[in-house]
Amino acid sequence: MYVINPKRIGIHFKIFEGPQYHIRNIEWVGNTKLPSEALTAILGMNKGDVYDRSLLEKRLFTDENSISTVYMDDGYLFFQLEPVEVQIQNDSVDLEMRIYEGDQATVNRVIITGNTKTNEHVIRREIWSKPGYLFSKSEITRTLRELGQMGHFDPEKLGIDPIPNQADGTVDLKYSVEEKANDQLEVSGGWGNNMFVGTIGIRFSNFSARRIFDKDAWRPVPSGDSQSLSLRASTNGTYYKAFSLSFTEPWLGGRKPTNFSFSLYRTLQSGGVDYFYQTSNQYFQVTGASVGIGTRLKWPDDYFTIYNELGIQNYKLSNWAGYFIFTDGQSNNLSYKVTLGRNSTDQMIYPRTGSNFSLSLQITPPYSLFNGKDYTEPMPDSEKYKWIEYHKWTGRIQWYIPLVEKLVLYTNFQLGVIGYFNKDLGHSPFEGFDLGGDGMSGYNLYGKETIGLRGYQNGSLTPYVRVGSSMVGNAHLYDKYTVEIRYPISLNPQAAIYLLTFFEAGNAWQNAGEFNPFNVHRSAGVGARFFLPMLGMLGVDWGYGFDEVPGRPDAHKGQFHFIIGMPF
Repeated sequence: MYVINPKRIGIHFKIFEGPQYHIRNIEWVGNTKLPSEALTAILGMNKGDVYDRSLLEKRLFTDENSISTVYMDDGYLFFQLEPVEVQIQNDSVDLEMRIYEGDQATVNRVIITGNTKTNEHVIRREIWSKPGYLFSKSEITRTLRELGQMGHFDPEKLGIDPIPNQADGTVDLKYSVEEKANDQLEVSGGWGNNMFVGTIGIRFSNFSARRIFDKDAWRPVPSGDSQSLSLRASTNGTYYKAFSLSFTEPWLGGRKPTNFSFSLYRTLQSGGVDYFYQTSNQYFQVTGASVGIGTRLKWPDDYFTIYNELGIQNYKLSNWAGYFIFTDGQSNNLSYKVTLGRNSTDQMIYPRTGSNFSLSLQITPPYSLFNGKDYTEPMPDSEKYKWIEYHKWTGRIQWYIPLVEKLVLYTNFQLGVIGYFNKDLGHSPFEGFDLGGDGMSGYNLYGKETIGLRGYQNGSLTPYVRVGSSMVGNAHLYDKYTVEIRYPISLNPQAAIYLLTFFEAGNAWQNAGEFNPFNVHRSAGVGARFFLPMLGMLGVDWGYGFDEVPGRPDAHKGQFHFIIGMPF
């Protein structure tokens, strides 16, 4: 200690770190399930390694593939392990791992408490540890993950209480849940194409179709079977209207996790561009329906799913100039879509660990290859595109990595490509991607998939092509990269809030030959998300686009983006 000035003192700390110790020998005692060599391989610490006591504790007890987990996944609930430093000599340590394996335990009863709305059989079908099974720590962890993914319970309040009975080698598993409101009243809005579109909808996330005729079940609707029913309507007045209905049953038949869904929808865009109250005999109308079925796979692992969907759409145009390559007539879209996905995230609202990826192919019959038409010869566009054809490939990879406490790193990469079967026919006029902005336009005017990229105006990164005297946005390939750092302010199920900062980049191209994954428009910014059970996800982002958009000087720099409502 010494004096720096009359008001301050300085302190010098002298630290003697001592020698760095290394592992010399590891001996396992009491193990019969696995040989010592196998346990040492699982431990991942060998002779000569630095003796790190905290790492040793993780490898023995807390890691996902720790020694303790290996034993408990095979029923050894009463397993005990004590690492002992039997000799310390110079800079070396000899370790003796003393194991008491005990007998394997089987699950006797599975008890569920706390469910007041969700029927018990809905919870039991998501439980992986069933009566008569060997006790498994990993199956309990998986059960808690599946219950959190259902969306009916507060994931922060899910609990498990093993009640062992060593005398008869059994254990009772007591799962505790706390219901949360997850039906949603959607009141949302979006700005795009120089107009505001309002949406109102309602989604019942725990619906029960089998109780429709039970008058006592209407409180306000039959519930408890984890089915989803949603009704939605969007409009800006007379210019644009959209209506949709969808239903999902996650366990078709109740025996296997086979997902069944269907949807009906109709959109109408009419004339009267300048004022919302105008009416006109000009219109573009889309009517469609889809039915899908999906299931959980067992290979490569049981996080994989496959989903199949058959959809049909009818596009009807009347004196609709300036948007497509023909103005009057009808076109049809009959397509099949298959999606392979894997989702191992721990919960829905604020995932902290895991990944989510999907790869989809949507394809129509290649009519032009067998209908006998010569597309090099002139023909009416309404005949040329009576049945549109394309193949559309989309993919997404998302990772959630915990950093410190509840701080989470989120990364996302996505890509989309649309191709054609006949070069003389070319691309479908009704399919494409629309890139830029908040990604929530609230409407779908052109049969396009809307992709958000913050820091830029809606649709500003979509390339334009000339059709007659008009310019029409049309992209057949895009990519997008996102990195976010998220931190929760509150994870209360009544009002979950988290803040984020993001870096984003992406671009869209007319043709695949123009694709360059490094030629992207970049942005960065900050935002916040608020999840309210009755309204879904609300959010606001401010993004700054760093790169100019040719021909649109105001499309980048500082942009606010608002999210109102959870997408259905």
